[in-house]
Amino acid sequence: MWQRIEKQLSDQLPFVVYCKPRQTEIKAIFQKDKSLTKVSDFTESGFVFAPFESKDAAVLIKNDEHIHLEFSEEKQEISLTQPLAESNSGRDPYIKLLRKTIHEIESGAFTKVVLSRNLKVESKTSPITLFRRIVSLYRNAFCYLWYHPEVGMWLGATPEILLQTENSNLTTMSLAGTLPYERIRKPNWSFKELDEQALVTKYILDALQGKVEELQESDLETIRAGELVHLRTKITGVLQSNKLNEIIDALHPTPAVCGFPKKNTMNFILDNEDYDRQFYAGFLGELNFGLNMATTLYVNLRCMQKIDNIMKIYVGGGVTKDSDPEKEWQETVNKSQTMLRVLYN
Repeated sequence: MWQRIEKQLSDQLPFVVYCKPRQTEIKAIFQKDKSLTKVSDFTESGFVFAPFESKDAAVLIKNDEHIHLEFSEEKQEISLTQPLAESNSGRDPYIKLLRKTIHEIESGAFTKVVLSRNLKVESKTSPITLFRRIVSLYRNAFCYLWYHPEVGMWLGATPEILLQTENSNLTTMSLAGTLPYERIRKPNWSFKELDEQALVTKYILDALQGKVEELQESDLETIRAGELVHLRTKITGVLQSNKLNEIIDALHPTPAVCGFPKKNTMNFILDNEDYDRQFYAGFLGELNFGLNMATTLYVNLRCMQKIDNIMKIYVGGGVTKDSDPEKEWQETVNKSQTMLRVLYN
């Protein structure tokens, strides 16, 4: 598989290689030409890669050829290091924006806003090696390496499903709150984190009303993603129609990556973040695969973009009226460790 991917890269042809959470199989999809295919209505079949802004079209890698590799062949012993130091060069402007955002929330403009930032790290490690490290480190996440010559290269390990459909059954989740993983202690979730999680759950349930029947939500649970833990609620139901685009439009972007109310917070993010998120906080995954037309889409979190020898790491966090700027900054530092560990192992 790896030689085949190397050839695809050297020929500058689109491909994606990925491993689903807790599965023993790595999959690769190869496109035979350099054409850039945009998704029009989500009836297409292939691997979809969508940006944060819904107005921008998602990209589809056509499933012209595929290869599977058993995970048992992919064992690499990678030791987790101590938390890696990050430059504080972006701290002051981020803290300033956090304070501005909290003031806007207190004035009643929003209920929650998700702010993000990026950091740049030089790395000459091959992308295939980086992907293999990601898979070895984060077996409970959706791990991927995605490339298109007209778009670029992205890698990541995301813990969050946007949605999963098979026949008429739908599964989605709300994911919010972040704490460092501690082996001997249970997470001490604050009111801010519990309230943020409840907000995301309510948004998803409201967004799916009239589109999905038999909606059910699971009990709130804590899940581990690498060296972090999050709050999660699973939501299931039965689709009323096969119009997947309507479901995606209703869900994306969720308050977990944008905020609430969606339109106002989206405008605030675009006006105040000093960079373009591009595909960070978008979504990706299998679109209409197999006889059951199964779709599994993941929110593009814990990711990085390769630009020559620079890796641009994207991180963010939810801000509410109960947020503390210093703690919010530290949350993004904690999240940055997911990809920094990949670069420095």
